[in-house]
Amino acid sequence: MAENGYKSTLTLPKTDFPMKANLPKREPEMLKRWDEIDAYRLLIDSRKDAPTWVLHDGPPYANGRVHLGTALNKILKDFVVRSRAMMGNRTPFVPGWDCHGMPIEHKVSRDLGPNARTVAKVELRKLCRAEAGKWIDLQRADFRRLGCIGDWEHPYLTMAPEYDAAEIGVLRNLVERGYVYRGRRPVHWCFDCRTALAEAEVEYREHTSPSIYVTFALNQNVGDAATLAAEPKQGAGLAAAHRAGKLFAVIWTTTPWTLPANLGISLNATFEYVALQSRDAYFIVAARLADDFAKACALDVTGRVALSRDSLKALDGKDIFRHPFFPRDVRLMFGDHVTADSGTGLVHTAPGHGYDDFIIGTQYGLPTLTPVDDAGVFTTEAGEWAGQNVFAANDSIVAHLRSRGALVHAEKTTHSYPHCWRCRKPLIFRATQQWFLRIDHENLRQKVIAEIDRAQWTPPWSRDRIRNMTETRADWCLSRQRAWGVPIPALRCKQCGEVGIDLATLKRVEEIFARESSDVWYTRPAADFVDPSYRCPGCQSASFDKEEDVLDVWFDAGCSQAAVLALRPELAWPADAYLEAVEQARGWFSSSLTCAIAQRGAAPFRSVISHGLVVDEQSRKMSKSLGNSEDAADVANRHGADVIRLVYASIDYTSEMKLGPNIFAAVSESYRKIRNTFRYLLGALANFDLARDQVAPAQMPEFDRFLLARLERLKEHARRAYDQHDYQGAYHAILNFMVVELSSLYIDVARDRLYCSAPRARERCAAQTALYHVLDTLVRLLAPLMPFTADEIYAYLPGATAKSVHLLTFAPAHPEWRDAALEQRWERLLKVRDEALKLLESMRQAGTIGAPLEASVSIAADGAADGGLGATLAKYRESLKELFIVSDVAMLSPAETAELQRAAAGRGDFTVNGAFARVCTNPRVLLVGRRAPGVKCQRCWCYFDDGADPELCPRCRAVVRA
Repeated sequence: MAENGYKSTLTLPKTDFPMKANLPKREPEMLKRWDEIDAYRLLIDSRKDAPTWVLHDGPPYANGRVHLGTALNKILKDFVVRSRAMMGNRTPFVPGWDCHGMPIEHKVSRDLGPNARTVAKVELRKLCRAEAGKWIDLQRADFRRLGCIGDWEHPYLTMAPEYDAAEIGVLRNLVERGYVYRGRRPVHWCFDCRTALAEAEVEYREHTSPSIYVTFALNQNVGDAATLAAEPKQGAGLAAAHRAGKLFAVIWTTTPWTLPANLGISLNATFEYVALQSRDAYFIVAARLADDFAKACALDVTGRVALSRDSLKALDGKDIFRHPFFPRDVRLMFGDHVTADSGTGLVHTAPGHGYDDFIIGTQYGLPTLTPVDDAGVFTTEAGEWAGQNVFAANDSIVAHLRSRGALVHAEKTTHSYPHCWRCRKPLIFRATQQWFLRIDHENLRQKVIAEIDRAQWTPPWSRDRIRNMTETRADWCLSRQRAWGVPIPALRCKQCGEVGIDLATLKRVEEIFARESSDVWYTRPAADFVDPSYRCPGCQSASFDKEEDVLDVWFDAGCSQAAVLALRPELAWPADAYLEAVEQARGWFSSSLTCAIAQRGAAPFRSVISHGLVVDEQSRKMSKSLGNSEDAADVANRHGADVIRLVYASIDYTSEMKLGPNIFAAVSESYRKIRNTFRYLLGALANFDLARDQVAPAQMPEFDRFLLARLERLKEHARRAYDQHDYQGAYHAILNFMVVELSSLYIDVARDRLYCSAPRARERCAAQTALYHVLDTLVRLLAPLMPFTADEIYAYLPGATAKSVHLLTFAPAHPEWRDAALEQRWERLLKVRDEALKLLESMRQAGTIGAPLEASVSIAADGAADGGLGATLAKYRESLKELFIVSDVAMLSPAETAELQRAAAGRGDFTVNGAFARVCTNPRVLLVGRRAPGVKCQRCWCYFDDGADPELCPRCRAVVRA
């Protein structure tokens, strides 16, 4: 555009806003500026009278650099905080860190080497505190590098004295209300780490185990075995087998090492049972599993006897079986936990090694036999296997069963098995003395379910996940046998050995911890903590030792609602939202609910947002060993934090998210388009003064008003998406508007007005006004998603007065900009434009024109006389010239239209007399394109033919002369 020296008369875009983003360099500079102006404090102060909206930060673990999964979590939280602030809320965000627990202690112990077992606990805790503090500083820097806003100088730390004290306060409240008890029962036990684990600390991995079918003979106290047969005439065979010691119950197990602890066999009272005859022996199994059992064991079945349900029930609770290798009887029990999914329908029951086993064993009065020590080694109660590791003893136990004739079949099987989340070693279930929280005390389970139902869950299916877990969860094991954590202030009587927790002592501990931290439990004598009036309930002694178990780290985290939400004055209880990975249904979401409802009777949140996990493009879990995981800061220093953020905004965070070079390349290209569009907008507004040049919408050309109407629609869509935490919906709506409606349509069409009209011409100022509203709206809408670039753009916005775009709110709604009739009219015109562009492309490919301005278009449509599309096209003829970006648009006469329709003869595209014609059915229009007559304007490149000036068209002539 503009030849022969007329370029200086055009008003071309001009801006200092750089085309090259250079985010790795520019973003740290922006961070420094935010620190200089104290952006977080400015934001909070600017909303001091606004409604408070609190997102409570679930504490990441203070161990290791921030990887892409952790980055996703904190960036999503930042989307929430920033978008709610842009909606006008006061959004204090207090970041936190989970500082205690096994991973840190494991790392410190590994560094200590052989000294780890002998170093004093208080010294080990000091090292752990320093280790956690190191990672807190590194992670804080990483989170800030990602553009996450918050009170980074005053975070909450679960190892802080005030947090320790608040946590003991929660424990005291639960003890006082009867929720906490000490008991011996099975828990997940890691013999490598020597501690109990909560369900949330358990990972399920593939594990190879022996799969064995084992016989338990019915002993002689059964009485007449013939009565077991449902059909009396079949009873003789059972009786004979019983007398010969050949009537067996068959169990199936993948943990042979638990057989030394077997005390019972459980059946399901609703199942039918049969005795399968093979030679002279009978094997009792569930009827529905009989065929599978026989096939698995290659059993030659020669008969089948249905057993009497009543006769079996008559033996309920009696010790009718014989242990396969120990001289003891084994009890028959009935329980609902017995299923017919696999096995035999008779379940080997060892109350010391399984939760269901423990429950039914307790019901039937069985002892909790656990012949395994802390190191996973058999004790003397295991007989000949004493001193052996339980897993190492499996093959020996199987061989022993075979030698005694008690093994029906054995093979190896690979199955999902619980492993320790830290050392990755397989776990065992082992009954130990632990502290527990009663999940059914005071109807707690049902209260939790009711609060789950009351809260709002995103995505909706995440409610069912945590609800189902809550319905079946066991009592919560609160204690851990570690050094690094908040100690459970339990006392052991020196005289009788009884262990208990005293409320007055807990109160004293709470006060001391608040002043000196929980480390003092390991440095001061028990007498400093014990209330002088306390006596041992068992023997009335006043002399005690301190117990040294610590609280489960999930109890630490679950107390954040009391230690942070309820105590920090800028926050509020309950929070408006929690946001974590979906796996926290069995972690922080659950522990927070349990602690809060047991203590305060209500959930600590109104809504919960869950996100999926990050995997690579082959759906593999991100890991350093696979080489498919990077620290988030490294990715930010290569692509830019705003690109990472847009990657997360572009995908559905509620499901598994695939990350890799392809998505980063695609989003980087989208970022480039966004940046260049903003650069163009800033350039187009270079000489625009809102106070001087603004044109009211009512005085704008209709095409500008149409843009504002579409902009208003975008505002509504994006605000609704942000409100619903649909960041993918917001991002794609904004991107689509910028690429399609703005760049490909409006800017393309309005460019001639912006460049060639007089600088202060009303039509140009109208376009600039529309673009100003677009720019102002878009930079605010994108601010939560790409905060660095948004603030950089805002600094170039004409008339910007705030210190940061993040101190603003979303652009105000202008419902008066919506005009349904206008939008409908222009949507029809745009359909005509689409057809015209297809016609022009045909002309270009044929070599008739090189650019659209070299063409003129004639058009006709039905309804010219009765207000239909034809009348609309005639009315907007001048606008169509701008819309099609051609030199002229003319209306075909009725005679010309009829002649062309005859020539078309049903064809869609055709040529006639050197012209290109197109018959369209939707909308019903006839288009004819020719090369534009006349000469080319040397300024705007439109073709004209008025004979007054061989270089400039009338419009450009007037502008240049002015």
